[in-house]
Amino acid sequence: MEQPQQTLPQDNSSFYQPSTFLLTGFPGLEANHHWISIPFGVFYLIGLSGNCLILIIIKKTQSLHKPMYYFLSMLAVTDLGLALCTLPTTLGIFWFKIRKIEFNACLTQMYFIHIMSVMESSVLLAMAIDRFIAISNPLRYSSILTKSSIIKIGLAIVLRAVISLFPIPFLLKRLTYCGNNVLSHSFCFHPDIMKLACADIKVNILYGLIVILSTVGVDFVFIVLSYVLIGKTVVSLTTKEKCLKALNTCVSHICAVLIFFIPMIGLSILHRIGNNVPPMVNIVVAYIYLIVPPVLNPIIYSVKSKQIRKAMLRTLRWKNGSV
Repeated sequence: MEQPQQTLPQDNSSFYQPSTFLLTGFPGLEANHHWISIPFGVFYLIGLSGNCLILIIIKKTQSLHKPMYYFLSMLAVTDLGLALCTLPTTLGIFWFKIRKIEFNACLTQMYFIHIMSVMESSVLLAMAIDRFIAISNPLRYSSILTKSSIIKIGLAIVLRAVISLFPIPFLLKRLTYCGNNVLSHSFCFHPDIMKLACADIKVNILYGLIVILSTVGVDFVFIVLSYVLIGKTVVSLTTKEKCLKALNTCVSHICAVLIFFIPMIGLSILHRIGNNVPPMVNIVVAYIYLIVPPVLNPIIYSVKSKQIRKAMLRTLRWKNGSV
């Protein structure tokens, strides 16, 4: 097993960066990592295959070429990205006991994990706005959310994440680090890397907080506001059937919002004020935040969306018939 680097800066003015970091699986359960890898392997398989299937179905089914399903495609792409960002290092630890990751590779992984997280938050906001327009202004729904406007929204989501997070790797590279190079997760996470520095990290903390509040925080506020407005519209509907039908179109999205934002908020709180919390709690919450949404989202939308379910069954029947 790799040992932590113990080389320390020679004096307070020297600059030191570890060549590698050591990732961590489940501390104290190293002997059981091969068993722990089984559910993780299953989760990754479900997440990757489920989201790929969603993308294939939406592409091949003409009746699903609608704004709601275009946004669902964006969610599937971000979920795929989120799963692929953590898969190599997580399964590398569990299967092959590979804990080392180079400094720059770690920063790259961290950057893409945070990009995908911010993008997922933005996509969930776009989906909330989509539901609000569909329920409150159904006659103008197609004219408001045209293909060109959806493409612009998608580009804005990507640019927002890329630009807002771009300074973070450079803010970490400017720091000098202590002898401890052991991270507390099986992937690289900004607060985790930042805590290993011997230098003043106030700028990192402040910028990280600004990014979270201006992206995920703003998205969450507007998602809640969208549902307040949806609630007002639904209450004004004339019949109970229309009311239930309108609410039913939102159930999948509400589930997706909850399974993404609850663990994300929990992890952010734990990293900032949870010094006395057992490390295992941090690790479990981080896995829930990064692995559970890509696994559950395609299942939720397949179960709750009749159109997705029918298209999925048609696709599976076609594949079985062609074998």
